Amino acid sequence: MTRIIAGAAGGSTLASVEGTGTRPTTDRVKEALFSRLESYGVLHGAHVLDLYAGSGSLGVESASRGAATVDLVESADRAALVAQKNADLVNRVLGWTAVRVHRAKVETYLDRAAVGAAWDLVLMDPPYTVDEAGVVAVLAALQNRLADGAVVVVERSTRSPEPVWPTWLERFSDKKYGETRLWFLEPAAA
Repeated sequence: MTRIIAGAAGGSTLASVEGTGTRPTTDRVKEALFSRLESYGVLHGAHVLDLYAGSGSLGVESASRGAATVDLVESADRAALVAQKNADLVNRVLGWTAVRVHRAKVETYLDRAAVGAAWDLVLMDPPYTVDEAGVVAVLAALQNRLADGAVVVVERSTRSPEPVWPTWLERFSDKKYGETRLWFLEPAAA
């Protein structure tokens, strides 16, 4: 059972995707991640993009904690339906539509996203079947689509090698939580 940890919808129970097709972020990792993001000052009023959203747990947590908009991108039908249910829950608590679900492949969504889109926070938790080259290709598609001071968080298994980041992104931190590793990236200084 996962839940929203803090914010306007804190304590609310989230629907989960049945089966083994998704790998939900544990509450422990989620709590540590959002504590760090709040210390960076990137959540309040942020435009958030949650790629490979699964149930939408990370994105709806962002909305609960004060993000202005959250786009959940998920291609699997069952997961997208669960993400929509969780988005509806948070939107109802907030009293307006902060969270939108896009049932699409990540690459397709990024190809079609408005040219002027500028996200403050990108959360990326790809399935294990997405190899390092796939991760780097998605990151490359984000170039020129991040706001000043944006943060990109990539979640992978500790058994996965660190990707070779695109030259326009810099890793400024990483943290291991059990079997999960989080990498924190930002646009490189010009």
